[in-house]
Amino acid sequence: MGQETRFIAFNSARESLAKLHPAVLELEKMARDRDSYVKFLEEWTRYSWKWARESKYATVFRIQASILRAIREYLDSHGFTEALPPIIGPVTDPGIRGAKQVTVDFYGHEYKVMSSAILYKQYMAAVLGKVYFVSPNIRLEPNDSIFTGRHLVEFFQVDIEILDGTLEDAMSLAEGLFMHVARYVEEVHGADLEKLGRTLPEYRTPFARYTHAEAVELVNRLGCRNPRNTEILWECEKVLSAHHTSPLFIYGYPKGSRGFYNREDPERPGYLRDFDMLYPEGFGEAISGGEREYEPAKVIARIKESGEDPKKYKWFLEMLRDFYPLKTAGFGIGVERLTRYICGLRAVWESRPYPKVAGIGPTP
Repeated sequence: MGQETRFIAFNSARESLAKLHPAVLELEKMARDRDSYVKFLEEWTRYSWKWARESKYATVFRIQASILRAIREYLDSHGFTEALPPIIGPVTDPGIRGAKQVTVDFYGHEYKVMSSAILYKQYMAAVLGKVYFVSPNIRLEPNDSIFTGRHLVEFFQVDIEILDGTLEDAMSLAEGLFMHVARYVEEVHGADLEKLGRTLPEYRTPFARYTHAEAVELVNRLGCRNPRNTEILWECEKVLSAHHTSPLFIYGYPKGSRGFYNREDPERPGYLRDFDMLYPEGFGEAISGGEREYEPAKVIARIKESGEDPKKYKWFLEMLRDFYPLKTAGFGIGVERLTRYICGLRAVWESRPYPKVAGIGPTP
């Protein structure tokens, strides 16, 4: 593990940030004047049809279609079956890190619009073995999320799950999937990428892998202060991302930082069998995934630890008991973030023709 730039020449955070992709730097420059940036986003989102048919964005949306085609091609060729995702349900993903869920009245019952299909893909993995959804999600993100360039309120995610899969299986699949998509887009859209001014790096595999503790140590040595046993802060994640020219993995996050469904490592209590994959060049988080907690008693305890009522998860807990032991692993990859990275765009609001961002409305 740690093949690429791990523990080599520790540049300062400033030096690492100098390696940010020009599009990421442009976003930072735009967001520096917050009032002007908000006004820009208001115009961008409310009148999206004015820019969506420009040649640049027509190209981006064609590349996005090819990205989805490449994802399906890779997963189908590796024995996965695409299933239809849920849209609403009694519960949805609670591990959405500060975002709020959307509630609807379903004939007198409180239902949630999916913030991710995490619980349902475990269900379908029990049915089909290796499964994926191309799934729409809604997350009411905090207003200041508009300054990250990484958050949309409405977005699509490819959700993948493997029956009897492990953390290592999921990370290996994520690496193979990304490499297939990148090569596919370069082959099919080489001229388009050139028109966009985008040159994808020469990726080195296997991607670097850091434990969460190693990643924290590295960003701290790079000059970005990140507390131990917490999520990697966005500013530090950006430094770490800019420090690499290939995607990288961080695994083994502290238990309290993630949703109840990520399995606690039986050999390292307090840490999870989970991972994130980051894009290089400062683009940041690409993928979250891991092994799933499958012992019903542990799941109930973890739900309570997170401050939620296990009764809300009645169907999920009944399913876990009926399918016991439902051991799965998987991950989700955001389509708009992948499009942003491949095309070298300033933010995810350039990778969706009718973007919805926190705090700005009405929009198409």
